[in-house]
Amino acid sequence: MTGQLSFPRQYARTQRYSLGAPRSFTVAPDGSRVVFLRSRSGTDRSHVLWTLDLDDGRTRPAADPDVLLGGAQEELSAEERARRERTREGSAGVVGYAVDAACELAAFVLSGRLFVAELRGGTTAELPVPGPVADPRPSPDGRHVAYVADGALRVVAADGTGDHALAGPEEDDVTWGLAEFAAAEEMDRHRGFWWSPTGDALLAARVDNAPVHRWWIADPANPASAPAEVTYPAAGTPNARVTLALLGLDGSRTDVVWDRARFPYLARVHWSAGGPPLLLVQARDQRTQVCLEVNTATGATRVLHTEEDPAKWLELFPGVPAWTPDGRLVRVADEDGARVLVVGDRTLTGPELFVHAVLDVADDDVLVSASAGPAAADPETGESHVYRVNERGAERISRNPGRHSAVRGGGVTVLASAAADRHGTETAVFRHGDEKPVATVASLAETPVITARPRFARAGARHIPSAVLLPAGYRDGDGPLPVLMDPYGGPHGARVVAAQQAHLTSQWFADQGFAVIVADGRGTPHTSPEWVKAVRDDFAGATLDDQVEALRALAGEYPLDLGRVAIRGWSYGGYLAALAVLRRPDVFHAGIAGAPVTDWRLYDTHYTERYLGLPDEQPDVYDRNSLVTERGLAEAAGRHRPLMVVHGLADDNVVAAHTLRLSSALLAAGRPHEVLPLSGVTHMTPQEQVAENLLLLQVDFLRRSLG
Repeated sequence: MTGQLSFPRQYARTQRYSLGAPRSFTVAPDGSRVVFLRSRSGTDRSHVLWTLDLDDGRTRPAADPDVLLGGAQEELSAEERARRERTREGSAGVVGYAVDAACELAAFVLSGRLFVAELRGGTTAELPVPGPVADPRPSPDGRHVAYVADGALRVVAADGTGDHALAGPEEDDVTWGLAEFAAAEEMDRHRGFWWSPTGDALLAARVDNAPVHRWWIADPANPASAPAEVTYPAAGTPNARVTLALLGLDGSRTDVVWDRARFPYLARVHWSAGGPPLLLVQARDQRTQVCLEVNTATGATRVLHTEEDPAKWLELFPGVPAWTPDGRLVRVADEDGARVLVVGDRTLTGPELFVHAVLDVADDDVLVSASAGPAAADPETGESHVYRVNERGAERISRNPGRHSAVRGGGVTVLASAAADRHGTETAVFRHGDEKPVATVASLAETPVITARPRFARAGARHIPSAVLLPAGYRDGDGPLPVLMDPYGGPHGARVVAAQQAHLTSQWFADQGFAVIVADGRGTPHTSPEWVKAVRDDFAGATLDDQVEALRALAGEYPLDLGRVAIRGWSYGGYLAALAVLRRPDVFHAGIAGAPVTDWRLYDTHYTERYLGLPDEQPDVYDRNSLVTERGLAEAAGRHRPLMVVHGLADDNVVAAHTLRLSSALLAAGRPHEVLPLSGVTHMTPQEQVAENLLLLQVDFLRRSLG
């Protein structure tokens, strides 16, 4: 039985308890139904497309992969595997879908084949089109489906007739309708085409990867296999050339024109009935960005709004820019030390809120996700709520403590809520104005075999958001505990959140005999733009200093043995863990660095240059923040501390060269360390046995290292 499994095995088998949990909600504009994805159990990887009928309260499968594939295993193309890696998608079945404006027709991919589901009638059909298919999307009127196959953007009628290419790749390095690596990995833009509101044309991105440098990802465990060639825009090297064209279903093409030399990044595209198409384009240094409207007759663009941050950078936010139905521009901006919602020429929120995303735009209000801002009187650590905002103010619609998100349509809101003191996420469906839900969406996720007990705090002079987890059954007087710092610690990565599931792994480590501390220092998305942007040019200083400050401040309140302190992390957290034991051996006595970025010259353009600038213009900044340069190692001089470095050899995001270069530099410097290579593993580590044994091996290393 699953309840008899150890936590590491259960955690791995359930994909971090995500299987069986409902997700990817869509609400019909008439408020009649809710569409979502969910697998049939907490250990079933295959997701089913479901429809919840709000009239009769019944939930029905709209598309079942087992039925549609006849029990056959999915076959994924290399492009689909890469797309899932960018979205960190480790499950199977229907992992994504798109609907028409009325939420009557859904389109999705299984094994590279195109399917459509009639959501009201409950029937599903495969459309006979060339494949493998990527990102199918119905037109707003439901009459056509656009999709990408073999680098071409194609359109087929919803009944499967008239399939043809609207734009095809003129050269081997060109694709139409797909997001380039930098957009998908760093801009949170995972699509490359957008339907017109009337369904008679599309805006389509043309991506030319010819300028991008080629890297090769080999599988050393299978030397007979040829290395995989990938286009990787490392810091300071050329990006893909991205342009945009308006493609009519009548075969017409109008190229969209903007100052690409100054603004090469196409960050956002929005096309709704509220106005002309909107583009958000960025300068390469991300200190200037402009919102443009597109003239669909000529392709010319007009500047609507310009933003600048000459000293730091400009953030991108989900859901904006957008139009209100009456034609006002909606955006999120940093103003007067706060992150606020702006509609038209009015700022609708103040410093009490820190706006994260726009969730929905309606006639009379905007739905946003926000947490406590710099002027909040008594901010609750790690909480995030949903607010209805209009010119009368902001109304919080998520009542209970915790982390909340929402999807809205047709006067119906789907509210998903997690809390620090209970397992899983509860999903309730509300009609506008009602206090009680009209329906709930059940989660079939497994119940964890352990319960996390995070104690939240604001540590030190900087009031660093922190969570402390002690072993289950620990009592006052049991004595001080060895400490494990367990951060991510970098941009866009809040780990101190009021949600039980986020702290389960930390609790498991605590139950092995540690006091575990999770601290979100400067750079993480908390409180204010100043906090977020304090890491400009200074990853190595700011983020590491805040881990030390949190540790020392919490030692006055909790039973911490500061003579035995370890740190672990993955990705940016891996960089931070290696940085800690190399540069602060006086504080940290052992470290586990998973998939660490060790040389920022090897990481991608859009992320790295946002914080550190161009390597040719700021070589000293790159050297100071690197773990492998001569200066980086010189700053790491000191006592040797045990360090385990873990890396997936198939990682195409933080490539294994990071770990290999670090190991080589440490060996040359005479510094002992351990390297654990993971054959066939990417940046996600979705494999069950790998994920389980990684936890067990880390505990073994910590016990050996700390005594």
